[in-house]
Amino acid sequence: MRHRFIALLGLFLGLVGPAMTQTAMVDYTPPAHDQWTYLSDQVMGGVSTGGAQIRGSGADAYLQLQGDVSTQNRGGFIQTRVALTDPIPADAQGIILQVRGNGETYFVHLRTKGTVLPWQFYQAGFEAGADWTEVRIPFDVFAPSSRLIRKGLRPESMTSLGFAAYGRDHRADLSARWIGVY
Repeated sequence: MRHRFIALLGLFLGLVGPAMTQTAMVDYTPPAHDQWTYLSDQVMGGVSTGGAQIRGSGADAYLQLQGDVSTQNRGGFIQTRVALTDPIPADAQGIILQVRGNGETYFVHLRTKGTVLPWQFYQAGFEAGADWTEVRIPFDVFAPSSRLIRKGLRPESMTSLGFAAYGRDHRADLSARWIGVY
């Protein structure tokens, strides 16, 4: 039931994200594409397969996450993520992405100084259609993965950001750029 709610929230965010472009960007430069790493549920015995690659170059560069997500063996994710060496400004309200994909719902997973266990994160969904679309996701819609972590996240405590294909059996094909924060 929770995954259905998050997926519906992602659809909502995908529809309203582009209309929120009037909010000014906050001064922050996301990490370079070559600092991102790929991981899957295979780290815990799952069978999902895939990979992440940098496509394009310069200002046109983006990450492409592709693979097959399987919930067998209690798995169900593939992800590309980046550790944050520079803190997100405390006054930031959300993240700005450019995305395209195969019409599936994908997720942003955020980790903070308070998410110490591997299965702890904050999650928000978005839909990625065939055309490049700007999506703005407010930090206050990120849901904690566990009751053991605080309900709201503080941007300045973020330690990593990831793009994930998660929670159900499907073919993933997501292209994404993290543009910045607002």
